Amino acid sequence: MSDVEDAQAVNAALYEAFESADVDRMERVWDDVAPDAVVCVHPGWPMLRGREQVLRSWSAVMAGTDYIQFFLTDVRVHVRGDVAVVTCTENVLTEVTESAHAGATVVATNVLVRRPDGWRMQVHHGSPVLGQLGDE
Repeated sequence: MSDVEDAQAVNAALYEAFESADVDRMERVWDDVAPDAVVCVHPGWPMLRGREQVLRSWSAVMAGTDYIQFFLTDVRVHVRGDVAVVTCTENVLTEVTESAHAGATVVATNVLVRRPDGWRMQVHHGSPVLGQLGDE
């Protein structure tokens, strides 16, 4: 696979780990070579710094989520040397009650770094889309 395809696969693995509430898989996505450089901003949250704090947040979010599904659109990958920047739109479907679901749109920027064993996530920033351009 190419660098772009490899980076895209790691990006997809983040969302697959979240959907399946797989903590071990989530840990494999995130960089462990420079743990202090790991940063995550969940929609509406303050910035979290450090691999340990970021992984604790994902564990808490997954534990409190009964159902979530992502439909990623507008995925773009840009690779420069050992850094890949992935931008995408997260079209999210989640369960509110047993009989009701809710949807949301989040734009995300994910920064990956190349390590000897492959690409790893170093930064995830998700921002909710509250309106469309032109909405008044």
